[in-house]
Formats: sequence, C-alpha cells, structure tokens
Amino acid sequence: MPDGERSLAVFIDFENLALGFQGRRDRFEILRVLERLVEKGKIVAKKAYCDWSRFGSYTQPLHEAAIELVEIPKRSQTGKNSADIRLCVDALYLAYSKEHIDTFVIVSGDSDFSPLVSKLKENGKHVIGLGMQDSTSELLRDNCDEFIYYEDLGKAPHMTPTLNAQLPENKRKAFELLLESLLALRRENKEVLWSSMVKDTMKRKKPSFNEAYHGYRTFSELLEDAAKEGLLELDTDKRSRTYVVTRFGSEVGSDAAAAPAPVRPPAARRRRSGGRRRGPARPAGDAVGTRPQADAPVPSSAPEARGPDGD
Repeated sequence: MPDGERSLAVFIDFENLALGFQGRRDRFEILRVLERLVEKGKIVAKKAYCDWSRFGSYTQPLHEAAIELVEIPKRSQTGKNSADIRLCVDALYLAYSKEHIDTFVIVSGDSDFSPLVSKLKENGKHVIGLGMQDSTSELLRDNCDEFIYYEDLGKAPHMTPTLNAQLPENKRKAFELLLESLLALRRENKEVLWSSMVKDTMKRKKPSFNEAYHGYRTFSELLEDAAKEGLLELDTDKRSRTYVVTRFGSEVGSDAAAAPAPVRPPAARRRRSGGRRRGPARPAGDAVGTRPQADAPVPSSAPEARGPDGD
C-alpha cells in the first residue's frame, strides 16, 4: 500500500447497525465514525442503505454529514437481502470504474459481506471493516485488512497534556486539533511526522482549519509556538529543511524526566593519562621540536666492496 493519502469509499449497512443498538441507551453517532475514518485518508464517497421509514430519526444527522441515503423498501416488497445486494453492486462498480479509490470501508457486522471483502482484496483494494462488538461476525472481521469496533471509537491514549488555562481560546482550539491530529498519525503507525503530513491531517479532520485564523502567518509558526508551550518537540530535516515532530504530549514530560540531560561531546578529544603511547618516552633533557639522535645518519663500519680492478 502506498504511503500517500488514501481515497476512501464508505458503505454503511445501516439496518445492521440499528439492530445492534437495540436495547442500548446510547444512539449511533455517525460523526464518531467519520472522525476516525478521515484519519486514514480522504473520503470521496459515502452511502448508507436502509428502509428509512423505519429509522427516520437518523436521517437528519446522516444528511448533515453529506451521506447519500439509499432507500431500500420493505423486505416484504423487495426481499430479504435487497440492501446487501445493492451495497455490493455499488461497491464493485466503484472498484472497477474508479481506480483512484484504493480503500473501501464496510460499516456492518454481517457475514454476508465476506465474499464482497474477498473480491475487493482480489482487485488490490484495502478493506476496512467497522461494526458493533456484540453483533459482528468473526468471519467478516478476520477477512478484512483492518477492523474497527464502534465501541473503541473516541478512546484515545492519555497522551495529551493539560493545556494552560491562561491560553487564549483561539490558540487552545488550534493546539487541541494539533494534538488530536498527531494522535491520529500515531494510530496509523506513521514513523516520521512531517509538518506537511500533520497539516493535511488537521485539514481532513476540520476542513475549515487555517493557521491565519488562529493568529499565525505560517504553519511553522504554530508548531514553534506549540513547542514553546511544551506540547511537542521539533527537529529539522536536513534535506528539506522542514520541521518534523519527534515527540508530543506526555512523551515530552516523561522522557525528559526519565532521561538524563544530554552531554555534548568536547570539541577536541584529549589523550587519556592511562592510554598507550605510540613511541618511547622522550628523555627529560630533550628539547621539544628537536630531532632525536637515533635519526642521525650512522657511518658504516664495513669497507665498501671494490671491483676486480681495485677501483
């Protein structure tokens, strides 16, 4: 899978989700799902399938989230698996006609979608499943490349530090979005957190984001200000000369307390007193810089060999 931005198509078997929420006090929140999925890439298609006359109370939040509501009439008129068939047809159509869509998200726990998942993977697509923990089939879960439980959405590790209460509200919102985006990249196992990657994630999570609205001329100034507040640590890439976030959140405080202060190496290394010497010790009387006597030419005591003529 390329390391660039993914293009996602989301297909929601809403009737399956609604049945999973029966007997629960909470309601299905589509924004929790979309907030998690935008961390993985750009969502280019969103469709939900259901008999909306039965679940009319959910149509408004889905419509506000720009999700296309596909009407499936009652089962007595269309059959048992009409919604599943329609979802599969639309997903395969996009898989064959839209090559730029490389990731498909199946929001359901129904095992009937397992053949669809297999066919999408045969065509080189990355498949993500999302469903309820109690109503998800193990066959579907294990067949997906990734699977996300709805109950786990919104559960982030405690890595975000407490922001200074004296910060202006404008800066506080910018820093909160920044830390959320860094956590999202960490969940996606991004090894190097480039500044451009962080900004793209922030704009996917909040398309209206603009650093100028929060009082910064450039995004680099926002990162520098966050570093001054102790929210993250920055490094500069040697080639591109752009910022890279090395640590953030609670990593900054815990690592600084646990690790000793860095010691800079001296400019010039001195010879240790107990080390080996390359040559014999200099006599006490020798002057520094004079050539030793052993280097003087030594006259040969043996007579030179002469030829037969005596020359």
